[in-house]
Amino acid sequence: MTGGNIELTRFDTAQELACGAARRFLAFANSESCPRLHVALAGGRIAGRFFSAVAGPPRPEKRALDRIHFFWGDERCVPPEHPESNYGLARDRLFLPLGIPEDRVHRIRGELSPARAADEAAAELWRVGVPRQAEQPVLDLIILGMGEDGHVASLFPNEPMEMMADPAVFRPVVAPKPPPARVTIGYPAIAAARRIWVLASGPGKQTALKESLTKSASTPLGRLLDVCSRVQIFTDLLPAN
Repeated sequence: MTGGNIELTRFDTAQELACGAARRFLAFANSESCPRLHVALAGGRIAGRFFSAVAGPPRPEKRALDRIHFFWGDERCVPPEHPESNYGLARDRLFLPLGIPEDRVHRIRGELSPARAADEAAAELWRVGVPRQAEQPVLDLIILGMGEDGHVASLFPNEPMEMMADPAVFRPVVAPKPPPARVTIGYPAIAAARRIWVLASGPGKQTALKESLTKSASTPLGRLLDVCSRVQIFTDLLPAN
């Protein structure tokens, strides 16, 4: 399904979604001609399934991923060994199985204070050489999950408009669910990306997705769809065609 700025791909199960998104991800990695790709990852259950699907079997050819530098759209302010760490999930399911070198993994340092972690995460983008436009990074791909309330990254409902418009690439937030201290990428930085994928799966999320797809939706995903030129949504929450 394609309409306006949204391309919606439906699957019957979460595993089919993960495998379908993984195939699309490897095709993206193989098809790009630029010498380096910059990709921001998500956390959560469906992201874990996606990482495992990318890592195989069958295992992807090394050249498929050897140009990618990995970043994150958000992080819980916990140490990297903590079970809630988004970095830890990707390390265990993706980086270690595929032997991704550490110098291509640029985690948000959740063990620091949220403000310092946000500043360092933004500085790391510039240090690595991510292109910028209007002081925002132009990432090649941002992968997001979606919560039961329609949140993406750690952008939660009911934020005031001035906070949504904050030009900071990363900013600290206090989440309404544990762990509360987090760092998130901002709406302007997401909107600047070349590609945005949303993996929408999981119990209790169907209503939030349907609401987000309506005109002038107030959920964070709905707000994001208002400001982004193209978003690919992979979901098992709506009937497959």
